[in-house]
Amino acid sequence: MGIEINRFQGEVDEELLCPICGSVLENPLQAPNCEHAFCSACIHEWLSRQPTCPVDRQNITPPQLKPVPRILRNLLYRLQLTCDNAVYGCTAVLKLDVLQNHVSECEFNPKRPVPCELGCGLVVPKDELKEHNCVRELRSVMQAQQSKLVEVQAEVAEGKFQLQEQKRELQLLKDFMRAMRNANPSMRVLADQMEADEVRRWAETLPKARVLRWGGMISTPDTVLQLQAMIKRALSESGCPPHIIQDLMENAHERRWPTGLSSLEIRQLNRRQYENYICRRIPGKQAVAVMACDNGHMNPDMILEPGLIMIFAHGVE
Repeated sequence: MGIEINRFQGEVDEELLCPICGSVLENPLQAPNCEHAFCSACIHEWLSRQPTCPVDRQNITPPQLKPVPRILRNLLYRLQLTCDNAVYGCTAVLKLDVLQNHVSECEFNPKRPVPCELGCGLVVPKDELKEHNCVRELRSVMQAQQSKLVEVQAEVAEGKFQLQEQKRELQLLKDFMRAMRNANPSMRVLADQMEADEVRRWAETLPKARVLRWGGMISTPDTVLQLQAMIKRALSESGCPPHIIQDLMENAHERRWPTGLSSLEIRQLNRRQYENYICRRIPGKQAVAVMACDNGHMNPDMILEPGLIMIFAHGVE
């Protein structure tokens, strides 16, 4: 399992030979106490039959093996030997430490990857090029890709199923908490807190937004029902808790806005306060959510529970 000694130029020191196979050490490991060195494959095979050092019979287990010292590795790397592909015509003599890189690129290596020049563009081992059939190989690649696609589709389907199950379980929990809240005042407080935490966690997933032109606000979005429906869908897709979506959409109209925003005249008086809002961007839309959980610093007449939606013609980034 080591490297045949007759491949090396000159005399090889006995310390560099594996006591098990008698060849030059390959990927050497040493025993922990006696420090005898062996080929990695040789010593692992030996220990699978008997847990002792092959030289002095001291007890060894595979986890106790350790890398040989650097000086021994350096001695091995300085040895010069012929290429693995010498039988195929390569005449190179190299140091052991560069052998692996040379073999992978050696023009005499029968397994060197080469591109097919018949049109398919596949890379195949050099010794298989004569038997290479483009149609057969492309069909094989296509079948492998189709099998992989089926696996991916199955994983996606399983993921969707798991997500639906989680949503169903979450809804059952919400229904249970709602029923308990109605039946027990102490549970009502707990359920309210859980819903508030859910709203806060969702709001924190939305990126913060900056409104550049407050004058572009659409205060009566029922005149553009299609836009309102798109924003409602975006809220749902963003993971907005279902129990507040309708409230948020109704709070998009000035008739539901707090007193500090209730008319154009009042909004103009309070426009300097807008910059103090913490706004969350509705994904992909010229609209922001101004959530109560983000805006505890604002005057009560400038915010609503659970929040309000502001829709703009332009100017949101």
